[in-house]
Amino acid sequence: LASIAMSYGYVYVAQIAMGADYNQAVKAISEAEAYHGPSLIIAYAPCINHGIRKGMGKAMTEEELAVKSGYWHLFRYNPALVGTDKPAFTLDSKVPDETIYQDFLDGEVRYNSLKRANPAKAERLQAKNKEEAKERYTYLNKLVKLYGPEA
Repeated sequence: LASIAMSYGYVYVAQIAMGADYNQAVKAISEAEAYHGPSLIIAYAPCINHGIRKGMGKAMTEEELAVKSGYWHLFRYNPALVGTDKPAFTLDSKVPDETIYQDFLDGEVRYNSLKRANPAKAERLQAKNKEEAKERYTYLNKLVKLYGPEA
């Protein structure tokens, strides 16, 4: 969704998770509000259907784990900065910790129920899920270079 919106070239786009980085979320919302044009903010917001094993009271902790593991990435794209000395695309996530990716998946019933019902299929699909998350991070790093200063 973010890539589609960014491809228009005139849409402010951010991906946030308040539990992972409150300051980044506030900055993205402020930038979107200040941008003179359409803005899209995509937020990671766990719901009861995710089946957070720790309970919904730990939703913010779950958001933090989603970002730290690399399941969800934080970034901001501000088309007003294209061609300036400031980067138009900022990847706010740190390098993901792959060692906790499975912990994230196991902490949600929507993922671990398959593991209980069909362990072999779950292992295959969750490995694919992890690989696709790594590919998304690689793609976002390409955008950092593509939309760097004076791009």
